[in-house]
Amino acid sequence: MTALRPLDILMGVSVAVIWGMGFVFAKAAINHFPPILLMALRFAVTALALVWFAKPPFGAMWQLFAIAWVSAAVQYSLTFTGLQAVDAGIGALIIQLEVPFLVLLGALVLKERPGLRKWIGIVLAFVGAALIAGEPKLHSAWLAIVLLAGGALTWAIGQMMVRQLQGVDAMTTLAWVAVFATPQLTAWSLVFESNHVEAIRSAGLVVWSAVIYLGLVMTALGYGMWYTLVRKHPISQIAPFLLLLPVTSVIGGIVFLGERLHFLAAIGGAIVVAGVAFILIERIPVPRAVRKPIK
Repeated sequence: MTALRPLDILMGVSVAVIWGMGFVFAKAAINHFPPILLMALRFAVTALALVWFAKPPFGAMWQLFAIAWVSAAVQYSLTFTGLQAVDAGIGALIIQLEVPFLVLLGALVLKERPGLRKWIGIVLAFVGAALIAGEPKLHSAWLAIVLLAGGALTWAIGQMMVRQLQGVDAMTTLAWVAVFATPQLTAWSLVFESNHVEAIRSAGLVVWSAVIYLGLVMTALGYGMWYTLVRKHPISQIAPFLLLLPVTSVIGGIVFLGERLHFLAAIGGAIVVAGVAFILIERIPVPRAVRKPIK
């Protein structure tokens, strides 16, 4: 296992902070744009920025179309529609269920065998999510919790599809998923949302800045750095950086949006993060002491 250089550590922390703050920017923009329309604009920005540098992978177009449908159109529609009704920090904590869902799908579909440590982490993560859902403040937002959990499950399914994609590099995948996701999300928005023209016409500088952040910084830059790390290091070595994501969202929500994390949600969130940490962080084997020969 190659040791992480200072630049790698900086990139890993930056990805977590960029993605975590993405929930804060999205929460601010959702107050103006319908959530699915916001995601369509986000991926339009990403596509316009990246497609010029990614040759069309003609042999994998249908696979990329399907990946975009699952991991972008469906997933982000569920996630950010749910985020509309809860705080950014709560949304980021529930989204951490992506990790246990991915492990469960690996066991069910790929016949992988998670060890006891991962099973403990899965149980902890779902117990923590149940505690968050039990927060009295969120009793009226149960549908949002379900949508966020559904988004986490759909993300995990999308990652399984990406793992089966052969012969397409990560940046090309990101670019063409964005190209396909833009019309897919636009169609979903036209069916399920309204007031598109008025929302676009009346959007101010702050709202458009959030769209640019989501499309260029969160998606293009964030995933660009993440894929760079994935190509250089085992996923088990860099995945723990993602534990900083909900922490960033919670702090960002408190500082910039005036949110408050109530006691039961804070306890549940801590248990979710602990469970995900159990899954992501591999236990380091302790070498046995070497006995000195008796002279």
